[in-house]
Amino acid sequence: MIIDNYQTISTTSEGDYREKGSKFLALAHPLRDPSELDAILNPLKKAHPKSRHHCYAYEIGIDGNTFRINDDGEPSGSAGRPIMSQIKSNNLTNLVVVVTRYFGGTKLGVPGLINAYKTAAQEAIANNTIITEYLYDNFKISFEYGLLGETLNTLKQLDIPVLEKTYDTGVCLEIGMRQSITEELLLRLKAKLAKKSLEETATLKVIEGYDLRKLVTS
Repeated sequence: MIIDNYQTISTTSEGDYREKGSKFLALAHPLRDPSELDAILNPLKKAHPKSRHHCYAYEIGIDGNTFRINDDGEPSGSAGRPIMSQIKSNNLTNLVVVVTRYFGGTKLGVPGLINAYKTAAQEAIANNTIITEYLYDNFKISFEYGLLGETLNTLKQLDIPVLEKTYDTGVCLEIGMRQSITEELLLRLKAKLAKKSLEETATLKVIEGYDLRKLVTS
């Protein structure tokens, strides 16, 4: 069975936790690629120049293999891991949670830090909206202008989203199909475009008037 959906946050949100004068200010932010991280961290560091700790955790993708935990000078395991525990417990991915700490003069100890970073991260996530997103196989379909209305209507009937439109000597549409049902949906689309039965379409290699190709991404 192909898993083509995941849960993530819809926007940016904040949370905070305070104990013994220390402030823990959390930010939850969508993240799709590690290269985006600096654009999130740098403004935080400028906004909080007196803070010595900007601890974070992130996870990207649905296989759990792309992640990072950073204690940023706090005792090992006292910051990044409790932040990640909240990402994991909410079954989320494609996000980063950063917690900025202001020291209040009283040491909290490792257990106190773990609770503080966990609670701040928990609040930031709770203040967001959790959404379900899907993974798509993308295709390009090209045809003459005269087929535009019929093609758009067919895509609408099959609930296939049009991601991009290009108009030149003809029409080129980029469309997406959920990975778990791509094979079935592709067959149904071809059948409708060719005006043939599913059985006839199964062995059909060319659809008259259309060029339908899968996009290969690296």
